[in-house]
Amino acid sequence: MTTPNFATLLQGFFTCRLMQQRQASPHTIGSYRDSFRLLLKFAQQRFGFAPQKMTLEQVDAPLITAFLDDLQASRGISAASRNLRLTAIRSFFRYASFEMPTHAAQIQRVLAIPNKRCTRTQIEFLVREEIHALLGAPDRRTRPGRRDHALMLLAVQTGLRLSEITGLCRSAICLGTGAHVRVVGKGRKERSTPLTKATADVLRVWLREIDDSAEALVFPSARGTRLSADGVHYLVSKHVAQACQTCPSLAQKHVTPHVLRHTTAMELLQAGVERSVIALWLGHESIQTTQIYLDANLQMKQSALDKVEPHLSRPGRFRPDDQLLAFLKAL
Repeated sequence: MTTPNFATLLQGFFTCRLMQQRQASPHTIGSYRDSFRLLLKFAQQRFGFAPQKMTLEQVDAPLITAFLDDLQASRGISAASRNLRLTAIRSFFRYASFEMPTHAAQIQRVLAIPNKRCTRTQIEFLVREEIHALLGAPDRRTRPGRRDHALMLLAVQTGLRLSEITGLCRSAICLGTGAHVRVVGKGRKERSTPLTKATADVLRVWLREIDDSAEALVFPSARGTRLSADGVHYLVSKHVAQACQTCPSLAQKHVTPHVLRHTTAMELLQAGVERSVIALWLGHESIQTTQIYLDANLQMKQSALDKVEPHLSRPGRFRPDDQLLAFLKAL
């Protein structure tokens, strides 16, 4: 029997399965693409020949396990990121199970590779003083400063994802009665998020400085192109460093664009908004996703503790050991 052509199978996975059948989002396709680029480069170093010449038999469970371990060792990725790479590989092998049923045993061994368990840390978010310091950091006398201020204000108030902000077009912003912003988010779900008067006023002024076409990017780069994820991370980090001068607590936090999204959720939660509404606001698939904000909300836990009658107890009194006994104990 002819050895399966791995290259043809992988191309079919992306074109037929992901793009045509599943109509996966560009974000999903990009994530899966990056996973296989890393895997193929690792396999090329291992085998010593081009990925185009690989067969499905060579991409087996031991190779994939070694690849995932190498990612953690050489790149220092987290267990969660490792599991995301494994998700992409499993998806391909589920497709391969239908296209190459003769390789069922090998495919099952790959699909049986377990996820790595990881500790779920509490999320980072900003309090009001830190938000004000961050929004006050950009120099609004300059065009980049006005852009950065409008971008971070929109991020904090709406909780939009990074990809949603960088891809935002002029036509997606409505500043009339019932001002709102409309985006197509994760899972191709369209949602509209209301804007406060302050945010709408800032955006109204900023929109006068960009192209007036409907498809113009709201937050373009200096070259007029879409801001990259790294570019937004850089501008946020730059303004956090500036804001630390007036708000030292920011220096203790790792502030990223996604932390601004967490901040939105925490503000809504502390204002008494129901979890189901927060899930709709952020575009979450499940209400259970908002559980992370309950876990991180120390203020709500303290309020709950204040309602509980405390246990009556008295602190003990410290009495040091006799010096001679302490000497003997230390021997």
